[in-house]
Parts: sequence; structure tokens; C-alpha cells
Amino acid sequence: MNGLSFPFAGETLTALPSGALYWASRRLLCVSDLHLGKSERMARRGGPILPPYEARETLARLDADICTTEPETVVCLGDSFDDLDAMRALEDGARAMLSTLMAGRRWIWIEGNHDAGPVELGGTHLATLSEGPLRFRHIALPGARGEISGHYHPMARVALQSRSITRACFLRDESRLILPAYGTYTGGLHCHSDPLRSLMGDGAQAILLTTPPLAVPMPR
Repeated sequence: MNGLSFPFAGETLTALPSGALYWASRRLLCVSDLHLGKSERMARRGGPILPPYEARETLARLDADICTTEPETVVCLGDSFDDLDAMRALEDGARAMLSTLMAGRRWIWIEGNHDAGPVELGGTHLATLSEGPLRFRHIALPGARGEISGHYHPMARVALQSRSITRACFLRDESRLILPAYGTYTGGLHCHSDPLRSLMGDGAQAILLTTPPLAVPMPR
């Protein structure tokens, strides 16, 4: 699996190099901020024209993680589509890939700020999910505990062996875990910036998306 396992809220979770999170004892795979259809949405709104293959690329990586972990449950932690029109405009090949991934397993769409829930695609649509000691939602809440969220697309810049690298990352402390963006066309917010700096407690770690993932003190 080539991931990094760590304790959180009394459970053992594994950060994967792709940015997915695996909870082995529940056979649950979680991804955040797929932003499928971003190239279509940008073109529709007069933005830069990007190659329209990001949905298939993102879903191919998700397929690989599903094949590796064989989850019973997949949680998409919000902003799965760049907006609901992008979901409706998803090209046939990507839609077929997604249908195949969803077949035969529990699939949960958490509401994001970009998408209120892709109801037309099936699955279960929730604002938040409570699973054992963990609470899954799109945007972190101050004071929450055992919380897993996304939204901020965290990134970290660190010095390693006399060179500086910048990577998307997980952020974790004793109370919360924030996932990186999983989608191909997604930027990021450096973790030394607010609100990430303010959300994360003392002793927080950044888990960089290297192979295998690398845990370092969260840059502030």
C-alpha cells in the first residue's frame, strides 16, 4: 500500500501517496475535493482552456486506490464536482468509470461548498457522516474533535537535505485531520497561512504526499 499509518481518535488511519485516506478496520476509503469537471466549468465561465481529461485522470487514480484497498465504503468529502453543471456535463467515458467504481459498495457524497450533492448519480448524500469516533464533513469546525475534513487543499513547503520542496499534504493534530485535494486540477493553500495556521493545534504535523508519505512538523 506504501502509505503512512498513524493513530487518530483511538483508531489507526493510513495516508496514501495519492492523498486518499484509508481506515482499515472499517474498510473505508476517503477522498476530498475531486473537483471533477473543472476544465468544463472554467471554459463555460470564460476562463483558461485546459485539457478536458482531468476527470478521467482523477478517477483512474481513485480506481487504483480502490483496487489496492478494496474498501466496502467510499466517502467523497465534498467538492466532488466543480459545480453541479459540471457534474451534468461529465463526459460519457468519465461517467462510465465513476459508475463502475460505485457499483457494489457503499458510496457517500458529503456536501461541499461547490456541490450540494450529485443526487443524480446515486449513492448516499449527507452534510456530515458520523462513523464510530470520527466525524466526516467538508469544512472544519472550530472546537470539533475526531473530525476529518477537506476544503482547504493544504500544501507545505519544507527543507529536506539542503533543498526545499512543496507538496500537497494532510494536516493532523489531536482533534482534527484535514485532507489534501485529490483532483488533478486543484491548487492549494500553504499551511503557514490562515485559516489553517489558526485551525491546527500545537504539535500539528503535515504528512507530505511523497512515496511513501512523509510526516514533518507543520510549517508555521
